[in-house]
Amino acid sequence: MKTQEEINFERIADAIAYLKANFYEQPSLERVAEQVHLSPYHFQKLFTDWAGVSPKKFLQYLTIGHAKKMLQQDVSLFSAALESGLSGTGRLHDLFVSIEGMTPGEYKNGGENLTISYHFTDTPFGRALTAATPKGICFLAFVETDEAALNDLRQQFPNARYEQALGTIQQNAIQLLLNNWQEPALVKLHLKATPFQLKVWESLLKIPMGRLGTYGDIARSIALPGASRAVGSAVGDNPVAFLIPCHRVIRATGVLGNYRWGQARKEAMIGWEAAQTENAFAS
Repeated sequence: MKTQEEINFERIADAIAYLKANFYEQPSLERVAEQVHLSPYHFQKLFTDWAGVSPKKFLQYLTIGHAKKMLQQDVSLFSAALESGLSGTGRLHDLFVSIEGMTPGEYKNGGENLTISYHFTDTPFGRALTAATPKGICFLAFVETDEAALNDLRQQFPNARYEQALGTIQQNAIQLLLNNWQEPALVKLHLKATPFQLKVWESLLKIPMGRLGTYGDIARSIALPGASRAVGSAVGDNPVAFLIPCHRVIRATGVLGNYRWGQARKEAMIGWEAAQTENAFAS
């Protein structure tokens, strides 16, 4: 006999399969709930607990994922909207701005007309690449080679204009990275992310320096206690090292876990921050 957990898992799996097969029809919450024999209220709660996002948001991710594929094939914005089940370019525009942080035209153009300045800096944790738009830091990564780091950056916006320069926004970020860790408000960020990712990253910013949190802690802080896996994915997608402190997240068992820029660097950063806070307390 199946447990309730197994039954719930099968229902969510069926719901996801149904959404993937029928996203272009933009099915309502009531319609999807009916497919898995639940009331809309209970389906909404169950799906959110298991998937980490609401059914509506999951449908939006499927929709925009298809639209992005269409735009990469150089179809018109109008055709991409209709092929994705949207009524027109207005809805496509709103969806892109909400989830991707840019208009569909900007996505299609790969960042065309966007200027990104970048600068390499030696830090206590290794060489780092800091990149910014006029709105804020869009990328900060520890690098193995300058060329590989630039390639990673260019993949984000392949048609943007790049210039090697050091502006005020980057200077503030570098100062924070080097020593002035008590003034994070000086740093502006310009991030392309889903609303769920932004929630996770905002929660990371609340972990004090010298302290650690778990993926479960983060999930509970954003009121999605069942979304630890989704939280882990969002933590791993963080494009801004150190400033958004994903290095302060560990597994519930106490194991440090993986880190996008290397586990040894994560250990060094945690140790360095602990020493900084101890010195500050002692003084």
